[in-house]
Amino acid sequence: MRIRHFLFHTFFLLRRPMTLGVRAIVYDGTKNAVFLVRHTYAPGWQLPGGGVERGETFGQALEKELREEGNIVLTAPPQLFALYKNAHASPRDHVALYVCRSFEQAGPKLRDREIAESGFFSLDKLPESTTPSTKRRLQEALHGLEPLPLW
Repeated sequence: MRIRHFLFHTFFLLRRPMTLGVRAIVYDGTKNAVFLVRHTYAPGWQLPGGGVERGETFGQALEKELREEGNIVLTAPPQLFALYKNAHASPRDHVALYVCRSFEQAGPKLRDREIAESGFFSLDKLPESTTPSTKRRLQEALHGLEPLPLW
């Protein structure tokens, strides 16, 4: 299984000149809380998001990922905050970070093969295993820090 994953990943990296992704800070201002996910395949709590597929716009990818990872539907356009190079994923990966302040959640996201847990967390009580990149993006977007160029 690991060899197959390695071969697929290597082929993917060699085949595509650049990968694009989206992430969202879904911010509930009334509760001073953000929506985070914990994936089944990666450690730590992270901002929801994923890849931009062929033929998708950034906005379409963002809406799809929020729906799939959090049962969240945007009720107003999101704000593009910054663009980052994500060298952790690949030397050619780039991520667009959006801040979403107007949304509805149809119901809590139940565990599935991709999402182990998810939920809204107060900014002063983030889960202990929130990734450093996630903490930094929250500081940049919600507390006025200058965005770093690298994720």
